[in-house]
Amino acid sequence: MTTIDTALLDSLNLSQKTATKNSGNSIGQDEFLKLMTTQLNNQDPMKPMASGEFFSQIAQFSSVAGIQDLQKSFSQVASAMQSSQALQASAMVGRTVLVPSSVVELKDGAKVQGTVELPSSTSDLALGVFDAAGQLVRQINMGPEAAGSVPFNWDGLTDDGKTAPAGMYQLKAITEVDGKSVAADTYVAAKVDSVIMGNLGQELTLNLGAMGQLGLSGVKQIL
Repeated sequence: MTTIDTALLDSLNLSQKTATKNSGNSIGQDEFLKLMTTQLNNQDPMKPMASGEFFSQIAQFSSVAGIQDLQKSFSQVASAMQSSQALQASAMVGRTVLVPSSVVELKDGAKVQGTVELPSSTSDLALGVFDAAGQLVRQINMGPEAAGSVPFNWDGLTDDGKTAPAGMYQLKAITEVDGKSVAADTYVAAKVDSVIMGNLGQELTLNLGAMGQLGLSGVKQIL
């Protein structure tokens, strides 16, 4: 262990007072270099500081300083991400989004719109709308369709031309492929009532009223 004389201790005390005055309990890079220089100048000639020990102290200081700088950078990035998330949240409220769902809410005087996702072309596509009791209230025949997103609209009328009561309805899309009936996924339009901001690193959660909640990544399209 290197011997440190009274001059070095005085220098340490002076540097610590300066560091405390300037930045609380932290020691800056300039103060550290002054301390190391003083230590080298006042080392015991019979027990000089080994180069390995000298560079080890420098490496330790550099590591701590680097971590502090990295933490500061992460803090700045986190603040920027939170600000960006807040802007996203405010921009989403009141917007209509297309989300994956087999249920949809019919409101008084409103229409229902969405898409059927076809993995392959079909010779016949039919969309059935069912009430809470499982009764078919409307069937929309869409005919042959190519693979991809096929838009649909339900005007809120039943098969006999009456206005369906407001409430929740189930959608079932059936395709005809090579003579077999195959179910297809549906996406429906829903209005964003409010947004829940997650913790840092977590995505926004959209409140879709009677349609429930959905993470922002689950949105297929913002209409």
